[in-house]
Amino acid sequence: MKRIFDPVHHFIELSTAEARLLDLPAMQRLRRLRQLGLAYLAFPSAEHSRFTHALGALAMGTRAFEELARYGRHFFGDESDVAYQRRLVRAALLLHDVGHGPFSHACEEVLGVRHERRTSDMLALNDVAEGIAALEVDPGDVLGLIVADSSSRYPALRELVSGPNLDADRMDYLQRDAYFTGVATGRYDAEQLLGSLRIISHGGRQVVGIDRRGVVALESFVMARYMMFASVYFHHTTRVFEHVLHDVLRELWPNPRALDEIGEFLRWDDFRVLNSLDDSRSEAAYALRNRVRVYALAAEFNAERDLRAFGACEAALRERFGEANVWADSQSQLLHRLPLGIGQPSTVLVDGPSGPIDAREASDVIAKLSGTAYWRKLFVRRSPGREDDVREARRICANVVAAS
Repeated sequence: MKRIFDPVHHFIELSTAEARLLDLPAMQRLRRLRQLGLAYLAFPSAEHSRFTHALGALAMGTRAFEELARYGRHFFGDESDVAYQRRLVRAALLLHDVGHGPFSHACEEVLGVRHERRTSDMLALNDVAEGIAALEVDPGDVLGLIVADSSSRYPALRELVSGPNLDADRMDYLQRDAYFTGVATGRYDAEQLLGSLRIISHGGRQVVGIDRRGVVALESFVMARYMMFASVYFHHTTRVFEHVLHDVLRELWPNPRALDEIGEFLRWDDFRVLNSLDDSRSEAAYALRNRVRVYALAAEFNAERDLRAFGACEAALRERFGEANVWADSQSQLLHRLPLGIGQPSTVLVDGPSGPIDAREASDVIAKLSGTAYWRKLFVRRSPGREDDVREARRICANVVAAS
């Protein structure tokens, strides 16, 4: 048994086989992948890695599993089945991010391959396959949980690993990202939420829902998700440098298909990308390495009703500064995903005295936050000695909004 201290979850215990799995090169590489990509350029303490997140997801997933097993024992087989499923969910959570590339989602956009698609190649590596075998779990079961395979024999575990709402991945990264960025509004009532988790039979399927006493905790969870997207994940500085990073990665990888081979892909991490910038004289490489903000925020619009004003401001800026000097960033996110599954009309189910009900019926807050939230931003290129351009761009947008 090995114990690792974590600032979010405190002591996390690992079996000998789990600790050996963590020591593999594919897992140690996660130490060199930042959990929040380039957010450290806006939040200096956001240097935490996908390695620590994997440990945190394991900690949250284990506690969630134990609550589900405690209150839903009839959904499990004998004690050996419970022990197997516990090992399985822990293995899947340790490995769930192993397919990520440098700077995570920015890398995926350039390479055109999502990290889940690389997972099967990663799990097939000899040392990883041996590490999974030592955990005494089926590698096919592990992969099914990570990629959200609808045919998985363990639908409740699949939701804990890669579900639409109540997954341990999200339960950890919201707490961890809030801790390391210092954004207090990103925290939620994790203890109450975990203690409220239940397996619910719905439409002939087993789904993860909550006890009715957990509705307020679920509200805090959804609100935390909204706050972190608004404050951190779509922060204007982070978005600017992610935009610049795309140019850098296209320069480093002129042929994205060259990284399809898993051995070559594994040679790349955040550190190698940044070190490679030393050999580049491009504006994007210099800006990323030295935190030079090549774009300035002119205006932002965070409500769907602002779409017309957003379009009018974009047109006015492009007319004044030219197409090449204006960047329009449009992001959206499903905060409380629906449907729960294909053909299922519900979001999270709440187990009430008269049977399960949709969380949107149990909470006005959930109802109002379900669906898509939007964050749209307009940027103008900064030019040396032309700070007046930024002020003018902001003035143009203010006038357009006032007139709309």
